[in-house]
Amino acid sequence: MTADVGGRRRERESGERRSERVGVAFTPAELAVVRAAAGREGMSVAGWVGLQAMAVAQHVLVPVSADRADVLRELVKARAGLREIAVRLNELGGDGTAVGALEEVLAEARGAVVRVDAATVAVMRERRSRT
Repeated sequence: MTADVGGRRRERESGERRSERVGVAFTPAELAVVRAAAGREGMSVAGWVGLQAMAVAQHVLVPVSADRADVLRELVKARAGLREIAVRLNELGGDGTAVGALEEVLAEARGAVVRVDAATVAVMRERRSRT
């Protein structure tokens, strides 16, 4: 059984025939991961590897560690939670009771939202393509 059975081929960038070949060696575990990724895209393993290699080489895709992706997910969740807290605090202060203390807490929550937004944007910029 070959590593690239089944799935669609990657699209040609030009009418030029692809005649140059490169061999890539994987451990069985690595190949399983690559096969799964190619399968999710409905592509052959060779087509998927070629597409990813070209995307990285052309700076269309910037590889990111799993840790960095986890940080971004957590920032997005924290941002949503902070916004919800700010909305609820804003609603609580609508009737004018405990205005002083509430305004202080609301200002802190809004500041936290701004800081998390800035951190999220910074991480996303690192992930964004370099083109």
